[in-house]
Amino acid sequence: MTRRKFMSGAALGIATGTLSQVSAAESPVPIKKGETPLIVSTWPFGKASNDAGLKVLQQGGSILDAVEQGIWVTESDVHNQSVGLSGLPNAAGVVQLDSCIMFGPGHKAGSVGALEGIRHPISAARRVMETTPHVMLVGEGARMFALEQGLESIEVDTREKYEAWKKKRASEKQPKNEDKNHDTIALLVLGADGNLSGGCSTSGLSGKLPGRVGDSPIIGSGLYVDNDVGAAGATGIGENVMRYCGSFMVVEYMRQGLHPQEACLETIRRIARKDPKRTDLSISFVALDKHGRYGAASSSQGFQYSVTTPSNSQVLTGPGVGKLDIGEVGGNRP
Repeated sequence: MTRRKFMSGAALGIATGTLSQVSAAESPVPIKKGETPLIVSTWPFGKASNDAGLKVLQQGGSILDAVEQGIWVTESDVHNQSVGLSGLPNAAGVVQLDSCIMFGPGHKAGSVGALEGIRHPISAARRVMETTPHVMLVGEGARMFALEQGLESIEVDTREKYEAWKKKRASEKQPKNEDKNHDTIALLVLGADGNLSGGCSTSGLSGKLPGRVGDSPIIGSGLYVDNDVGAAGATGIGENVMRYCGSFMVVEYMRQGLHPQEACLETIRRIARKDPKRTDLSISFVALDKHGRYGAASSSQGFQYSVTTPSNSQVLTGPGVGKLDIGEVGGNRP
């Protein structure tokens, strides 16, 4: 699995902010306690997005600008096969993009799904949030809206591809789903003023059925921001996040008082206790709270995420949930 195949021998090193009962290995240059602005994102490629977002803030931009322009960096990366137009295509050979954005003040949200040919789906999601009464647009309607908004696009003519795919699929006994990758850039920002914002962007599961929408544009699944509590984002196999409203659950655990990292861990434990796949879920979460604490966790070992403040920017490794750590089904964990 390239970068999304978790490093099997990775140590359980973590750097998680300020909760003493969460065991943590010190990072080479520890992030200052409570320093803001604070930006947290999924995967090592998120670091470049974090750094771009921080620069936006330092130049006077808003936390929404930081989210949008930070994610632009990953969406524009021609080497990234899981985000943006360079992402791997669906079963018909067409790249379809999902994205969402949230702004803590006013609990605002916007998203797009199954979007074709738009360079920056995160910008389309922001325009949905800021210029329409809606939260989500999908498919051809989302593309038409993005074009009306003047967003950068490429020519899209997919009819022949879809017709060829339908003929091929009709001759196959069992449709194939390549399932090669399912990375996402989920980026969370805590501003110096204490307000929160976040965004998600992905090209989704490679080889997916045309029209499949994953967790990334679904508010409460791939991303959730509550300005009173904190924010969380997800990456991995979207279906395994969507069925449990994963990011919403992480934020709700933080509302109950859990440190962001423990909230991520407990969310995965809870999903694993209920799901037939147990820990074979291929899901990961990142989170931060209003106090400037942050963390991440995964259903596998070696998940890497990026953390950035004005004094430091680095890639850290979050803990994985093992089979012996999920507790009993219906157990009494908080």
